[in-house]
Amino acid sequence: MLDAINRFWNYKTTVGDGVEISVKAIALILILLFIVSFLIKISKKLTNRKLREEDRMKFSSVYNFLQYFLYLAVMLIGLQNMGVELTAIFTASAALLLGVGLALQTFFQDIISGIFILVDRSVSVGDILEIDSYVCHVTEIKLRTTRAVTMENKVLIIPNHKYLTTIIYNWTENDSVIRAEVEVGVDYNSDVRLVESLLLKAATEHEHVLKTPESFVLFTNFGDSSLNFKLVFFLQNSFSFALIKSDVRFRINTLFKENNISIPFPQRVLHMVKDQ
Repeated sequence: MLDAINRFWNYKTTVGDGVEISVKAIALILILLFIVSFLIKISKKLTNRKLREEDRMKFSSVYNFLQYFLYLAVMLIGLQNMGVELTAIFTASAALLLGVGLALQTFFQDIISGIFILVDRSVSVGDILEIDSYVCHVTEIKLRTTRAVTMENKVLIIPNHKYLTTIIYNWTENDSVIRAEVEVGVDYNSDVRLVESLLLKAATEHEHVLKTPESFVLFTNFGDSSLNFKLVFFLQNSFSFALIKSDVRFRINTLFKENNISIPFPQRVLHMVKDQ
C-alpha cells in the first residue's frame, strides 16, 4: 500500500522538451496557494479592525491585487521547478515589462499613498485642505484619488501620490476650530483704541464667530500711509470662512464710516524742480 502511494506521489510525466510534471510538484503548488490565501485572509482580517466600514471595501481591492500577484509568483516558481525555462520568456519580454512598469509607476504611487491615508487617517472625509493654492473640502477618499470641492464649487480630483510629494495643509486635523484673519489700515490721525473696539465689535457681532476662543486685535505696524491692524477671530470648522470674512469686512467698513475712521490710500508728494 505504501509502495503504491509512494509511486503515485512520485509519478512523473514528460511534456515537451525537459518539462516534467509530477504529482508532488502539483500538490506543492496547491499547498502553497492555500497557505498564501490563508495568510492574506488573516492579514486582511487584522487590518480591517483598524479601518472604518466605508474604507474596508476600498482596501479589499488591495488584497485582491496582492492575492493575484502572489498566486502568479507561486505558479511561476512551480513551473520553474518543473523545468519550464522562464529566463528566455522574461528576456524576450523585458522591454515590454519595462515600458509597462514605467507607465504604471504613478499608478502604484497613488495606490500606496491611498493605503497610507486609509491606515493612518492623515486625511479624512470632511477635512479642509490647502493644496497647490487650492482650498478644498474633502468629500470622498478612494484608493487612487481623493475627491474634494473647492470654494468655487468645483470638484477637485487629487491623485493620492500628491500627499507624498507636495506640502499639504490640513486646516482641521488638530481641531475643528479655524483661525481667520482680516487686515486693515487706518489713517494716522485715528484713535487706535477706538479702532480696536470697532474691529472686535465687527467680529463678535457675527453669528458664526466663536465667543471662545476670544477674538483679538494686533497692531501690526506703522505703514507708509496707514496704521496697520490685524483682526483675529475663530470659526467652527466652516468651509464658508471666506464668506464670513467678507461679512466682517462689510461690517468694519460700516462701523468705520459711522465713527469717522478713514481707510487711507497710498499718496505720493511730487516736488517739481525748475531748470536753472
